[in-house]
Amino acid sequence: MNLATFVRKPLIAAILGAATIALPVGALYVAGSTRATAVAAPVMTATASMPATTPTMMLPDFSAMVQKYGPAVVNITVTGKVPASWSQGDENGDNGDNGGNGGNGENGENGENGENGGNGDSGGDNPFGPNSPFAPFFRGFGFNFQTPRPEPMRGEGSGFIIQPDGVIMTNAHVVNGASEVTVRLTDRREFRAKVIGTDPTSDIAVIRINAHDLPTVKLGDSRTLKVGEWVLAIGAPFGFDNSATAGIVSAKGRTLPGDGYVPFIQTDVPINPGNSGGPLFNMRGEVVGINSQIYSRSGGYQGVSFSIPIDIAMQVGNQLETTGHVSHGRLGVLVQDVSQGLADSFGLPKPEGALVSSVDADGPAARAGIEPGDVILKLNGQTIADWTELPVAVASLTPGTRVDLQVWRNHEPRNLTVKLGSLADERTAFNGGPSDHNGGKLGLAVRPLSSDEQRQANTRGGLVVERSSGPAADAGIEPGDVVLAANGASVSTAEELRRAVAKSNGHIALLIQRGDTRLFVPVQVG
Repeated sequence: MNLATFVRKPLIAAILGAATIALPVGALYVAGSTRATAVAAPVMTATASMPATTPTMMLPDFSAMVQKYGPAVVNITVTGKVPASWSQGDENGDNGDNGGNGGNGENGENGENGENGGNGDSGGDNPFGPNSPFAPFFRGFGFNFQTPRPEPMRGEGSGFIIQPDGVIMTNAHVVNGASEVTVRLTDRREFRAKVIGTDPTSDIAVIRINAHDLPTVKLGDSRTLKVGEWVLAIGAPFGFDNSATAGIVSAKGRTLPGDGYVPFIQTDVPINPGNSGGPLFNMRGEVVGINSQIYSRSGGYQGVSFSIPIDIAMQVGNQLETTGHVSHGRLGVLVQDVSQGLADSFGLPKPEGALVSSVDADGPAARAGIEPGDVILKLNGQTIADWTELPVAVASLTPGTRVDLQVWRNHEPRNLTVKLGSLADERTAFNGGPSDHNGGKLGLAVRPLSSDEQRQANTRGGLVVERSSGPAADAGIEPGDVVLAANGASVSTAEELRRAVAKSNGHIALLIQRGDTRLFVPVQVG
């Protein structure tokens, strides 16, 4: 039996033209008939046979909280233009347009509509665009290469007012790439919003509208949140403004693939596309998180939702308000879990800490003397119980900060001091040197593969492409591709890729892995 694959979905909702059929809450689907029939759910009544000592379960009443803080939750509409996918011809080109719209959904502008992206595989995701290295081999064989046209993009998300003068917090993926952001309040007033700053690392954005004396939310402390505690979400799922849903905290400190710098709050609160950026409240009416992602088979609610802790969000938001950008610390290592078997091999009393599997050459950790095989046990005196805690702790510090590490090496602990670098240096590799008069840049934003990603890709090292533009995009390199080598030399860090570009004299051959396929792609960078 094949198991369905869970797909992580950002939650911004597109405005769809298709009709939607909604069944009333409490309706039951009656099986065994040729027609699906909606019937009222039966009401359970107490009888004399029930024991008198049966405890009464009181469910929480969120009505007062929704009435008080609902007006501080806003609907956010974004519009813009996105590049159309390359068309193979008239027939497949139409499919490509549909695929392009679906792709925008997968990138976070519409987790639901992203499912329609499959229609575009034949045209929209055509790997043989006019700037593809393969294009010359297909000219004259019925491939009608066309110039891509910008396509309109429109979507919806949520946000909440944190200051009465119009400062609003939301997700970065809600407003990234938008040319126009409109905020609608519960009293139906609409305002054009200005994006103050975004931080893709934490998926936090701060925007502002020109208004005063607005209702605001009350901020809480996500560190005091307990598993099993009731929580409430307010947002605009599928564009339905100010919808309230409730559930409990399922877990804390969850690390998701590709998001190792945020310890997510996991809940079973019904969250759907359009809830992105909306607040998560505790029973005291305090915001403890920002609804950000779901794990889903279908793009809709499956009972596994993730929120960014408000403590991290406000730390990022304060930097965005002050400077317009955020700086994250960087250690320059790849780490993995410490199993019982590894703990026994290293002589550790118990399986804890973060095992260093790779150290970036010339990075902060390398300069401090950290080696592969070290187990980082403490950072500034705080125990690293699980390896996922280390990236979060380091990213919360500013570049240039000196931190004290306790590492386990050769069956004994030792102390080291590291001066942190900047996470931007690790995640982004643009130009290998000064741009020439043509503005030659590689145009890639990359990050090292995690240990799990390396196992899944069956490779060692490599850099996963997070963004592609300029010469790299023209050559056909896409987000999700893995750069394995540059001009024959393996690359595992952004700095190695920079050096390869600097030595390339304007031409570089990148070995790319896409799925199970590996191919060399020539890129002209100058």
